[in-house]
Amino acid sequence: MNIFVQMWKSIYSPKDIARFRFQKIGKTILYVFVLALISTLPTAYYFTTSFVDGIRYTTELLKNEIPAFTIENGTLHSSATKPIVITEHGLTIVFDSTGKMTKEEVERAGNAIGLLKHEAVLVANNQTQFYNYSMFAQNAKLTNEDVHSFIETIQSLLPVLVPLAFLFLYIFTSASKFIGVSVLAFIGLILKSTLDKKISYRHTWTMAAYSVTLSTVFFTIMETLRTVVPYAAMIHWFVSVTVLFLAIKEIPSAKMQD
Repeated sequence: MNIFVQMWKSIYSPKDIARFRFQKIGKTILYVFVLALISTLPTAYYFTTSFVDGIRYTTELLKNEIPAFTIENGTLHSSATKPIVITEHGLTIVFDSTGKMTKEEVERAGNAIGLLKHEAVLVANNQTQFYNYSMFAQNAKLTNEDVHSFIETIQSLLPVLVPLAFLFLYIFTSASKFIGVSVLAFIGLILKSTLDKKISYRHTWTMAAYSVTLSTVFFTIMETLRTVVPYAAMIHWFVSVTVLFLAIKEIPSAKMQD
């Protein structure tokens, strides 16, 4: 059966998931990799577009909107007497050499780049990274021209950095998906004993891989729509365990098989 047909059937049919338990493990592993790829695409797309747009807009703003500055001894210095906050094209740029704004305030701005008194803040697709200036300017003096040159260098490396970032994200997502399926398969062993079904861990692992399909597709759609789902982890595990339970229930009991 085609892997995408299996995906479609796994969304609504526990009976078909039960039948998939006899297929070769290699096909199931491939299926998990495909699921991981699908779930990675929305995050990778929004992160990449936010990152690329942020680099481009930051370059323009450094030239036109932000005053000259230096970073020395881990501290940002400029002639500005108050924080500068610029929002454009869904991106917020925060420049504050006064120390009045916190990194939490920048984080609440959504997609944002913040140059604060003692650190830089990057927020993209609800993911936040903090960079203390002392990490790269402990014994050196950086100016806005140096930062501008650095950003231009990053911009020229985007054709390499973007695929590498996607690969890293995909590997992380795949590893998380395999760990989740393995844990769910152990839960399947408990369920099969409770339901008196004669199946092995290999069978529950295969069924677990298909049981996470509904949850994975749902959260992929929500991520595509940029919709935050409360208690996402709890919902994922509840749905996956429920689907696995219904699939195991479809298997003839040990007494019937005898």
